[in-house]
Amino acid sequence: MDNKEIEFSRLAKVLARAGVASRRNSEKLIFDGSISVNDVTVYDPSTKVSPADLIRVNGRRLNSPDSIRIWRFHKPVGFITSEFDRQNRPTVFDILPKTLPRVISIGRLDLMSEGLLLFTNDGQIKRKFELPSSELVRNYRVRAKGHHQEKYLEYLREGITVAGESFRPMDISHDKKLGANNWYTVALKEGKNREIRRAFKAIDLEVNRLIRVGFGPFTLGELERGELKEVSKAQLSRVLARFS
Repeated sequence: MDNKEIEFSRLAKVLARAGVASRRNSEKLIFDGSISVNDVTVYDPSTKVSPADLIRVNGRRLNSPDSIRIWRFHKPVGFITSEFDRQNRPTVFDILPKTLPRVISIGRLDLMSEGLLLFTNDGQIKRKFELPSSELVRNYRVRAKGHHQEKYLEYLREGITVAGESFRPMDISHDKKLGANNWYTVALKEGKNREIRRAFKAIDLEVNRLIRVGFGPFTLGELERGELKEVSKAQLSRVLARFS
């Protein structure tokens, strides 16, 4: 077979595609000498490999990458979005089905936040979805305690700086008032750490419930807390076409 007919890819990309780690962390594994190709240790992330090459990660054979898959998950309150936690707090990975292949989360939700969390078996898709340049909208339902003042929401709509960190403009609307609390609908195109909580606190509103109901084309829908459901191949194909 002519080499021109063989599909070659960068080694770091292949590792990320197989879900070993993110592209950046895959490059670190290569630099550290943890990866071999055809039983020869390589140190260059740009090394080109084909499906016929034998790749090992710390001595263990890398299986051929699965086709790209994405799952929707309804994260409950009280779980962190991490595989391991130094404080031994429960993680979302503790409650995922044991039959699930190795997956990584797309973005995060903090300990006390709930709602839609996406998982994938593909490190490259994770990276693409998380980049601000993807322009994927995150939608939230937010309950906050405090006195609602529409003029202060304009600060969030225009973009606000909190402790020296700038947040992009948010789409935000006041839905209703219930006792000492107010409900809001919020949409943003980035996912900085505790962004909504910090922005609301800057206008004297204390978030006491935060539910993500959408991430790009994916919605929470009728998922029960703790429920996981794979995205259909038809929908996934439409989504991936946008990132091709």
